[in-house]
Amino acid sequence: MVFSRFMAVAPWIVAVFLLAADRASGFYLPGVAPADFQKPDTIVDSAENLGEVLRGDRIENSPYVFEMREPHMCQIICKITLTDKDVKELKEKIEDEYRVNMILDNLPLVVPIKRTNKDVKYYIHNHLEFLVKYHKDAQLDLARIVGFEVTPFSVKHDYDGEWNGNKTRLITCDPHAKRTVVNSDFPQEVEVNKDIIFTYDVEFQESDVKWASRWDTYLLMTDDQIHWFSIVNSLMIVLFLSGMVAMIMLRTLYRDISKYNQLETQEEAQEETGWKLVHGDVFRPPTNSDLLCVYVGTGVQFFGMLLVTMLFAVLGFLSPSNRGGLMTAMLLLWVFMGLFAGYSSGSLYKMFKGTEWKTITLRTAFTFPGIAFAIFFVLNVLIWGEKSSGAVPFSTMFALVLLWFGISVPLVFVGSYLGFMKPAPEDPVKTNKIPRQIPEQPWYMNPVFSILIGGILPFGAVFIELFFILTSIWLHQFYYIFGFLFLVFLILFVTCAEITIVLCYFQLCSEDYQWWWRSYLTSGSSALYLFLYATFYFFTKLDITKFVSGIMYFGYMLIASYAFFVLTGTIGFYACLLFTRLIYSSVKID
Repeated sequence: MVFSRFMAVAPWIVAVFLLAADRASGFYLPGVAPADFQKPDTIVDSAENLGEVLRGDRIENSPYVFEMREPHMCQIICKITLTDKDVKELKEKIEDEYRVNMILDNLPLVVPIKRTNKDVKYYIHNHLEFLVKYHKDAQLDLARIVGFEVTPFSVKHDYDGEWNGNKTRLITCDPHAKRTVVNSDFPQEVEVNKDIIFTYDVEFQESDVKWASRWDTYLLMTDDQIHWFSIVNSLMIVLFLSGMVAMIMLRTLYRDISKYNQLETQEEAQEETGWKLVHGDVFRPPTNSDLLCVYVGTGVQFFGMLLVTMLFAVLGFLSPSNRGGLMTAMLLLWVFMGLFAGYSSGSLYKMFKGTEWKTITLRTAFTFPGIAFAIFFVLNVLIWGEKSSGAVPFSTMFALVLLWFGISVPLVFVGSYLGFMKPAPEDPVKTNKIPRQIPEQPWYMNPVFSILIGGILPFGAVFIELFFILTSIWLHQFYYIFGFLFLVFLILFVTCAEITIVLCYFQLCSEDYQWWWRSYLTSGSSALYLFLYATFYFFTKLDITKFVSGIMYFGYMLIASYAFFVLTGTIGFYACLLFTRLIYSSVKID
């Protein structure tokens, strides 16, 4: 984008004012104070997409004026007098380490972190030195912005004569100087009835960085070596374990199938043992099969959404420079994947000999979205109560409901109808009318124990990557290694499938044929470990003391863990379903 000469308070010079502070030095970084000072005469909202609103981004113009390649020194914004309420709120913001996000030409502001000795006093950064880097096109004699930095200072300004707005002559800085000399020996304290003058400098600097590479600084990770080593190490371990499990399973199954078929050929009158003994009950519909159909359909919807999203991200269509693009894409893909959710739940319901397909369709369309929306609404009410700019407005909530009822629900109905009308596949073996009694199981085949054990390996495949994802979400860092994320997603898929197949095989060998729900819960239990890890991350990496902030964190992580449970459980269920159909169709049973 080529900029004109004058760049005043236009929509592309905006700031998401979240109030920032450097707690160690006791300084308050630039932003809008609780008394609404440092505020432009006219607030201009920048156009935002749905993802930005859901993330809590509120982009508004700032009082800072920029003219392309025109430096400004010691520009006065305003003078304010702090009240008791202002001082109290400012000190709270400093203690809570609030952050400020400013944007110029879609580039986030880079603020160098300065750590000084702790001070019992509180100071405010009231002077900002902006540095705008630009790349000049020699052929067209045009310039494009490629960098946006700021150095904050705390200065106790003084002036001659009477106060005359931005025309006042300050003693502490000269607007005609090439560079403002800031005296930080006398910082501006946060005290009641104290006048605070806000000023700023703007300096332009030519850069060799080209327009196409201007985001490289933001996406460059400081711990890339550790990240690469951790990811590769995790992938190698999981691949090695998966290979061993696959080899053991193939050899064991080959021996069992050969033995059973040989016995049938020789007509040896020996009693059947192991997994073949329960062939008459293994495909008996489980208890509460309707709910299983609902969760399987929802898991297919999640799988399709994540797969397509990551493919687009790997190809570079969802860059962090497009704020809110990733969340918008995920939300729209979730809505349109309702077709596959309905088809999966309808076809599985038909296989279970169900007849009320419309009821299953409604439950598929409303169970998970309804629970997630209820949690989201409660959290949003709490944010509203705190008068935070991150609260989602009513119009956006209405848009979400419209997408849900107007697109997702009809697509679920269409998919469910197609899935239910399709002939159900025949079972490889016949099901007995009277269910067989399940013998007493050994302690290690206890359902709770085996389910909890089954969730460890899938979680182990993703927990390192999970650390970086949580850091990008809660510590406001950019996440842009979608290639590794896609590999981890594939590893998660293979791991969930194989661990579920292994434990299902052991269960059938113990003559326990109730594998339907256990196959779903085995890999789905990894969500429990995810939530426990999120709790560990909260107490070790985050410094959240506010009650509402803590509720927000655990509320959103509860939704994420719930979604992870649905996804991994569905992968394990389908893997186990294909496995059982395969082995029971490979043996001769009269």
